[in-house]
Amino acid sequence: MERESFEDSEVAQLLNNNYVAIKVDREERPDIDALYMSVCQALTGSGGWPLTVLLTPEKKPFYAGTYFPKRQMFGRIGLMDVLEQIHTKWEQDGEALNKLGDDLLEELHTLDRKNAYNSADVDGGIPGDELLHEAYEQYRRQFDEEYGGFGNAPKFPSPHNLSFLLAYSQVHNQPEALRMVEKTLESMYRGGMYDHVGFGFSRYSTDREWLVPHFEKMLYDNALLANVYLEAFQITGKPLYAEIAQQIFTYVLRDMTSPEGAFYSAEDADSEGVEGKFYVFSRDEIEEALGLEDMHSYCHVYGITPEGNFEGANIPNLLQGLPEEMAERMGMNPLGLRTRMEEWRGKLFEYREQRIHPLKDDKVLTSWNGLMIAALAQGAKALQKPEYAKAAEAAANFIWDKLRREDGRLLARYRDGESAIPAYVDDYAFLIWGMSELYEATGQAVYLERALILKDGLLELFHDSDGGGFFFTGHDGEELPIRSKELYDGAIPSGNSVAAKLLWKLSVIAQDVELKGIAERTAAVLSSAAAEYPPGYAMYLQAHLAMTSGGREWVLSGKKEDPALHGMLAQVQQAYLPDAALIVNWDGDSEGILRLLPHLADKPAVRGDATAYVCRNFACRAPVTNMEAVRELLASGNREG
Repeated sequence: MERESFEDSEVAQLLNNNYVAIKVDREERPDIDALYMSVCQALTGSGGWPLTVLLTPEKKPFYAGTYFPKRQMFGRIGLMDVLEQIHTKWEQDGEALNKLGDDLLEELHTLDRKNAYNSADVDGGIPGDELLHEAYEQYRRQFDEEYGGFGNAPKFPSPHNLSFLLAYSQVHNQPEALRMVEKTLESMYRGGMYDHVGFGFSRYSTDREWLVPHFEKMLYDNALLANVYLEAFQITGKPLYAEIAQQIFTYVLRDMTSPEGAFYSAEDADSEGVEGKFYVFSRDEIEEALGLEDMHSYCHVYGITPEGNFEGANIPNLLQGLPEEMAERMGMNPLGLRTRMEEWRGKLFEYREQRIHPLKDDKVLTSWNGLMIAALAQGAKALQKPEYAKAAEAAANFIWDKLRREDGRLLARYRDGESAIPAYVDDYAFLIWGMSELYEATGQAVYLERALILKDGLLELFHDSDGGGFFFTGHDGEELPIRSKELYDGAIPSGNSVAAKLLWKLSVIAQDVELKGIAERTAAVLSSAAAEYPPGYAMYLQAHLAMTSGGREWVLSGKKEDPALHGMLAQVQQAYLPDAALIVNWDGDSEGILRLLPHLADKPAVRGDATAYVCRNFACRAPVTNMEAVRELLASGNREG
C-alpha cells in the first residue's frame, strides 16, 4: 500500500497528515478489498462499494462505511462531517482510536480462527452426503417457479450454483434439480440480461424477470456461464444450450480479446454518461436499421413497444417466447424465422456499432483469464471445435510468458505492457483449472505440466499446513493486519473451492496420495464453513461430489495418427464427466506425458490398437479397444455417478 495525498485541500488540511489514504482498484488488489470489506461488515453489519475506511498511521482500521457525500445531504452524513468528528477525537484521545483498531483486528482474527484456522474442526475428513442434500433442499425452497433463478430481485447468474445442481441431478438421479437449472438457463437467455444483438451476458438482472440488467459485462460471468450452458448441453443434448455458449465465445473473441490473445476484464454499463444507452433502441431506430416491414416483425418477436420497457427505450428480449414458439404463433417455419432473426440481428449489430461504445476495462487479470481458458477448452471438447482450443492456447501462452517473474512467481495483472502484483490464491487455482481443461482439449502434455508447476506454487505460497486450506495471499505478499482465507463462493467461486476440486483431480491424474490428502483437508475446512449455509459454497459442493463419488480416470492410449483413437477421444471429450480426469497417452511420447506420469507405462495400447482404460481409486477395469465398449463405459459411468 502506498500513501496518497488528497486532492481536496479541505480534507488534507483537516487531517494534517494524521492519516493513511489508500486508493484501491478492488479487482487489482482483492486482498485489500476483502480485508477492509470485512472491517466494514464487522463495524456496520453490511458492506458495499464505494468503500471508505479510516486507518491509523499503523494501518489499523477504526471506522468504515460505504458511500459518503462530501457534506451531509438527504439525511446521509457527509465525509467532511465524519472527518471533523474523527479529527477532534484523534486530538483529544488518539489512544482510544488506536485501541479500537486493535480490538477490531483481534475480533477479525478470532472470526478467522473460528471459520478456518481450527484444525480440530477438520480432522474428521469429508462428511457424507447430508450437506449436499441440504444444499439441494435450500435451492429448491428458494427457486422462482415462474421466472427461474433463486430468490427475488436483483438476480445474479451465479453459474456455479447451477453447475452444482447439474452434477447433483446426475449423481443422485434428481430430475427436479435438472429442471430448475434448465428453467433458469432458458429464462436468463430470454431476458434482457442477455445481449440479443451482440451476444454475451450482463452482470445481473435488476428485476425478477431477467429483463432489465445492470448493463456491465464481466469476463468472469461470461466464462462461468459458457461453462454451465455447455454442461447442460452435454447432459440434455439440446442445441439451444450449445448455441448460447458459442454466442458467448463469439462476443468474447470479438470484443474482449487483446491482439496478443489475452482476455480483457469488462465493459462498462454506461456510454455517454448514461447506463444502457449503447444497448437500447426506439422503434424509430429499429425501423431505420431494418426498414418498416421488418421493424414490425422484429418488434413482435423481441417485445419492442412504442412506450418502451426501459426508461422510454427498449431492451430486446425473448420473454414472449423462444423462436420455435414464436414461429408457431406467427404461422412460420421455425428455420425460416431463425434465418430472418439472424439477418435482423446482423443489421442491428452494424447499426449499433456506429454508436459510442461503453468503456472497456482492458486490464488482463490472471484469475479471470484462467476461467475463460477453462470455458473455451470445455467448449472445444463438448462441441468438438478446435478453434476454441486455439483461442484458449493463445491466452494461456500469454499468461505464461507475460505474467510470470523470472523465478516463476505468478503475477496478477497486466496492462499497457506492465505486469504487476504478486498473484493471489484465485490466480493460481483458476489458472490450474484452465491449464488442466486445456490439456484435456488438446492432449498436449505442456499444459498438464504447467498445471503441476502451478500446483507446486500454490502449495508453497498459500497452503496452511496447520489449519488446512489456503490463505488468500502468499507468504511473500505485502503484510496486512490479517492474512485471511476466502471460503465463500460469491459471484466468483473462492480460490479454496476451486483448489479443492482441482487438487483432487490432479491427485487422481498423478496418483499422488499426499496431494489427495491436502485436497480432502481443504474440503473439510470448507465443509465446516458451509454447514451454516450450504448454497453459499456451490463450487465446494462440486468438489465434495467429485470426492465422494470416487476419482475417475480415463486413459486413452494409442498412435497419434490413429483415427480410432481420435474417435474415442471425441466421445470422452463430449461426455458429461465433471468428476473425471482425461489423459491421452500417445505412443512414443516418452518426453511428454510419460515423463510427467511414468505410471502410464502400465497402460499401453493393446496390440497397437487404440485402447481405453477406466480407473477409479487407482483400480482399473479391463481395457477396451472398440468404440461401442467406450460408449457403454461412458453410459455405465454416468449411471454409477
